[in-house]
Amino acid sequence: MMRSADIKRKTKETTVSVSLNLDGTGTAQIKTDDQFLTHMLETFSRYASFDLQVDASGDNFHHLIEDVAISLGEAFKAALGETPIERVASFMMPMDDALVTASVDIVDRAWCDADCPDELYLHFFRSFAMSAGLTLHIIIHRGFDEHHLIEASFKALGKALKNATVVRSDVLSTKNKVILEK
Repeated sequence: MMRSADIKRKTKETTVSVSLNLDGTGTAQIKTDDQFLTHMLETFSRYASFDLQVDASGDNFHHLIEDVAISLGEAFKAALGETPIERVASFMMPMDDALVTASVDIVDRAWCDADCPDELYLHFFRSFAMSAGLTLHIIIHRGFDEHHLIEASFKALGKALKNATVVRSDVLSTKNKVILEK
């Protein structure tokens, strides 16, 4: 079983390529036009133990961050496939002054409610959750350094997704598997 996906997204504003392996070791090869975004994606990859390759450029930081998040979400959803997983997980991450919890439910009911001191990275988390089809909550318990708060959020999200994507033998749902009829 190979839980991986490759996504390419090209618009008038951005060019994004994402390769994601959920059963990796946390190896990241990230190239973006923004050093902080590159750092956050490397951090996410390491804490999730997902192998991640991203090559992205754009006309401005808003479009770049948005389209990388959308592409990463699409790759995540495609890599999951139909394999039953733990689905739900939370992780509380301490980082210096910051203490942040990320909680996820990979249930194909997209929702995001995230504390974030930077609206571009709030947009990243929302775009990722919507594209991945998951419920995401990020709660900042304390902290004052914006860099630490955002980085702790990426670390907590990575650890929560690592735990939620553990393969299990059956579907974790009272509905069992939802089948859409056309």
